[in-house]
Amino acid sequence: MITPNLVAWQWEHYAEAHRDRRNLVVHVLTAPLFAAAALLTPVAFALRHPLAGAAALALLFTVLAAQGRGHRLEAQPPLPFRSPLDVAARFFLEQLFTFPRFVLSGGFARAWRGAHPSKPA
Repeated sequence: MITPNLVAWQWEHYAEAHRDRRNLVVHVLTAPLFAAAALLTPVAFALRHPLAGAAALALLFTVLAAQGRGHRLEAQPPLPFRSPLDVAARFFLEQLFTFPRFVLSGGFARAWRGAHPSKPA
C-alpha cells in the first residue's frame, strides 16, 4: 500500500524532516546522484551493459543508505512507511520531484538559514 495523495502528503511533511544542515548537505550531494543512477539503470540493462546497470543500481542503494543516515540526524524523523512499495514510491518521489521542488521553492535556503550549525559529537 502506498501513502494516499503521496505528492501532497510528502510536500506537507517535507520541511519538518529536513532541518539539520548535515542532512541537507547529504541530500544536496546525493539527490543528483540518485537521478543519474535512476536514468542509467534501465538504459544500461536495455543496452546489455549489466556491469554498468549493476553499478547504477548499487548507487541507488548507496544514496538510500546515505540519506537514511542523514535522516537519523533530524529532530523529526520521517513518518513510518506503510509497505515496501511505499518505501520505493516515497523515495523515488522525494529524489526526483520533492527535493528539487524544495530547493527551487526556497525551502532548502529557509531550512539552511533556520538550522543551527552542526555541533561536534
